Amino acid sequence: MCQISRASAEDLIAIRALLERSGLPTIDLESARPDFVVIRERGPLVAAGALQRFGSAALLRSLVVAPDRRGRGLGKSVVSELERLARTEQIGRLILLTQTAAEFFARQGYQVIERSNAPQEVQRSEEFRSLCPSTATCMAKSLPESA
Repeated sequence: MCQISRASAEDLIAIRALLERSGLPTIDLESARPDFVVIRERGPLVAAGALQRFGSAALLRSLVVAPDRRGRGLGKSVVSELERLARTEQIGRLILLTQTAAEFFARQGYQVIERSNAPQEVQRSEEFRSLCPSTATCMAKSLPESA
């Protein structure tokens, strides 16, 4: 049985380990302080993702699913929950960078955009400036006010 919830401070160690095992950046987690959601399966944390807010936009980042749990819809569940939270916080647009999951995000309604078309505040983030290479695909999705 899977449970999705907002991450607690205690979850950050497990989130960091999951991100590192998947080769995703963790160096700015303390400074950026993204708001994570997590999925637990019978206790252990098996998936996570975060929003890092920049005014009326947010960076969807650090989406990760444990390798042995991939292909079961957990990533889609995390993205849906992050979008729900974004709407409740009146965030109208989500931006992301990905090196490996463009097809996955396209299936969730995200569209490829030029990196230079992301909001300036997002472009100034560590994720945009140095953590994700310039070859990463930039994607965006506008969120309706109610869904």
